[in-house]
Amino acid sequence: MPTLVLLRHGESTWNKENRFTGWYDADLSEAGEAEARASGGLLVEEGLGADVVHTSVQKRAIRTANLALEACDRLWIPVRRHWRLNERHYGDLQGLNKKETTDRYGEEQVFLWRRSYDVPPPPLAPDDERHPRFDPRYAGLPPELLPAAECLKDVVTRVLPYWYDAVVPDLVAGRVVLVAAHGNSLRALVKHLEGIGDDAIAGLNIPTGIPRVYELDGDMRPVSARYLGDEAEAARKAEAVANQATGA
Repeated sequence: MPTLVLLRHGESTWNKENRFTGWYDADLSEAGEAEARASGGLLVEEGLGADVVHTSVQKRAIRTANLALEACDRLWIPVRRHWRLNERHYGDLQGLNKKETTDRYGEEQVFLWRRSYDVPPPPLAPDDERHPRFDPRYAGLPPELLPAAECLKDVVTRVLPYWYDAVVPDLVAGRVVLVAAHGNSLRALVKHLEGIGDDAIAGLNIPTGIPRVYELDGDMRPVSARYLGDEAEAARKAEAVANQATGA
């Protein structure tokens, strides 16, 4: 039975500062590093040895995967990285403090930008230095693929080709697959896997640094899904994600 492990990166420096991070390449905070190591410990306790890991091209996901694999003594496994697993691009919100943005625009508007399925935030101007066209890691991509802002619907559209073309073949080959990525790229995968509706996906909060394990059938549909470790801790971390915009 194919086994898939989804792992949201540990707390980043911009998570700690409650900023919209998006495609900014924030590193892990000390707490995030500890979360990443602990996630590897949970995999060891469960006896789950990943055979291949897929990450975004963003540092916080890459380092989370490395620290988790180091804790498992599996740094030697093949690694595949792809921009399609990147976090959602938050457009002109990138870098702004979430609570201050809520105070300025109102909770309803910011919730719409953060969590609605098909409403993107204000886009970056083409000459904005934050635009991904100025980042060398995307220099080889056609300009039309580089987002100036994204909603979750856009993330689903870019993530699913990678799921079918890269992740599914590893699962079909019988490999235990670890995907270390971001809140929204993983929400896109969970939406697809679990058939969550466009409206209901707004309420899904993925905790940082806690592996979610799926056992899949031959059609790559979940037979079971669960977070490793203490369920109450996973719920607490998910609630912390939900409260980021308000500062609650």
